[in-house]
Amino acid sequence: MNAKNTVIIDHKEVELNGEKNILELTRKLGIDIPTFCYHSELSLYGACRMCVVEVEGRGIVASCSTPPTPGMKILTNSPRVQRVRKTVLELLLANHDRECTTCEKNGNCKLQELANRFGIKRIRFGERDVKLPIDDSGTSIVRDPNKCILCGDCVRMCAEVQGIGILDFSNRGAKVVVTPAFNKNFSEVECVNCGQCSAVCPTGALVVKSETEKAWAAIHDPEKFVVAQVAPAVRVALGEEFGLPAGEIVTGKVVAALKRLGFDKVFDTCIGADLTIMEETTEFIERLQKGEKLPQFTSCCPAWIKYAEHNEPELLKNLSSCRSPQQMFGSLVKKYWAKELGKDPKDIYVISIMPCTAKKFEAARPEFTTEGAPDVDLVLTTQELARMIRETGLLFDQLDIESFDTPFGFTTGAGVIFGATGGVSEAVLRAAHELVTGEAVEEVNFEAVRGFAGLKEATVEINGTKIKVAVVHGLGNAKKLLQDLKAGKADYQIIEVMACPGGCIGGAGQPISTDPEVKKERARGIYNADKLSQLRKSQDNPIVAKFYEKWLQKPNSHEAHEALHTNYSPRGRILGEDIQLLSSRRKHKVDVAVCVGTCCYLKGSYDTLKRFMEKAEEEGIKHRLNLHATFCLEGCETGPSVRINGEVVSGVTPDKADQVFAEIVEKLPENHRD
Repeated sequence: MNAKNTVIIDHKEVELNGEKNILELTRKLGIDIPTFCYHSELSLYGACRMCVVEVEGRGIVASCSTPPTPGMKILTNSPRVQRVRKTVLELLLANHDRECTTCEKNGNCKLQELANRFGIKRIRFGERDVKLPIDDSGTSIVRDPNKCILCGDCVRMCAEVQGIGILDFSNRGAKVVVTPAFNKNFSEVECVNCGQCSAVCPTGALVVKSETEKAWAAIHDPEKFVVAQVAPAVRVALGEEFGLPAGEIVTGKVVAALKRLGFDKVFDTCIGADLTIMEETTEFIERLQKGEKLPQFTSCCPAWIKYAEHNEPELLKNLSSCRSPQQMFGSLVKKYWAKELGKDPKDIYVISIMPCTAKKFEAARPEFTTEGAPDVDLVLTTQELARMIRETGLLFDQLDIESFDTPFGFTTGAGVIFGATGGVSEAVLRAAHELVTGEAVEEVNFEAVRGFAGLKEATVEINGTKIKVAVVHGLGNAKKLLQDLKAGKADYQIIEVMACPGGCIGGAGQPISTDPEVKKERARGIYNADKLSQLRKSQDNPIVAKFYEKWLQKPNSHEAHEALHTNYSPRGRILGEDIQLLSSRRKHKVDVAVCVGTCCYLKGSYDTLKRFMEKAEEEGIKHRLNLHATFCLEGCETGPSVRINGEVVSGVTPDKADQVFAEIVEKLPENHRD
């Protein structure tokens, strides 16, 4: 047997073919070994122990982290394996808030599913007796630590795929929790609201913040004229909630459902995407001609924008100033269309149906308002819309299809492909050549920017100028690309960034699935919808042309900038907290605060702080200082920043620490220097 490249699984001989672990091998055989902490996109962890199998001579092992070797004899469902799995489930349930009927994940919870699958009817280990506070402070995600099973999926997703790392394990033993730094709320740290943590959470510990009650209140308010806009990625995913295949285009049924729910008008966000292409492409051409603010980064993804505000303030000038399609749509409705209807902007209630949790944060940004009213009043995810449809009792798969309303319902295929990674770049490429040369592009498919590679590149020539395009999805991939740009290892003119793996089709507000094939099917549906479109280039949209004629004059005009563009500012990493290092109660002292927020930290502020402490010790004046670390002095672009008696000094890199410390000493009263 040892001479053969085979193993024995449940008494059957199986040939090995490069499988990395026993779990991967058994799944190929059609054996569904249960897991909590295993995801193909994440590193191996092996913490939950649900995937255990019995290996002859080795006993119980975790199948996700054990590679198969020739000659192994494996049992996937022995009495010992069954006992271990049931005990693990009982222990998890004993420490779990079991209010299942009121949980957002009820019916879609892995713990609930496995407890039912393994027939857990009685728990021998008591129940949770300590209730930890729930964090619902943010706009997008609710964190309930009482439902956390410590699988670590959210920790690894945030750190490995998104490259942010705002979540980690804290404390020891029975007190271990998953939490942001210093036990802060999500709203107080550099969370970008992408929600990918909730997409991999197997329980109700991390869920999308539900706002369906607000939607119902608006629909039932006779004073409100309620309109919906539907993002392109929704049309290839909503059907999954009702048993339809992933990627099936259900646009007509989505429109019909929304009208049955009580919406006065139902529009397509793709009209905003077409406008985005006209504005963003024109903006890019102007930058290219002037040779400034390049590369130009896309600005459609609010999670990417917030990431840049926190971590890359020096690149904010490179972001396209265009609002996202969602916000362009809301702005036009409130600023122009409301007047045509003779309505006050406050009386039109715009609800976005989005695949994205970060859109909730974006809609709440104070810069996106008209006469004091938000341009977008409320954002519902695909999950939330499905909940409303079920609540109403509509049989989604049996609905007759209906069409979008005018004037915001006529769109092009270029707007539809925004839903997949690479779609924005492809739509720009469909427009750029024609806007520069006046010659129509016949071939509109740009295959090089399609697909699920972490980085995709394309080079196109327009009027003798070569333009290099990069496409990244997942903020971890974006982070790597930015490092290469800074190191001079990469050179592009246009860079598309989408925070979620796969783009909007993989948004955290979509129906939950950990199968990577589901995203591929959704992407295929997006491109099929593009093929079915009568018009496939944004510049061919006659309704967009009318908008410019009536309201906006031309792309990048003053009117267009007022309605369709914005600007962004640096953000602090963590708000309002100090860490005291050297403290003095004496009257005559100097207060020194060193920012250790992300931007300043990356520029060496920790070493500056360390040098200050060394100098204070060397010069014997540590008792004369209030030296402390703080988390944001808002000088991100010119950091590291230091505040001395209320005055902020910028650019205090470690090599300048001694010079600045000498200035601190000068501020001490003469008779108090030791």
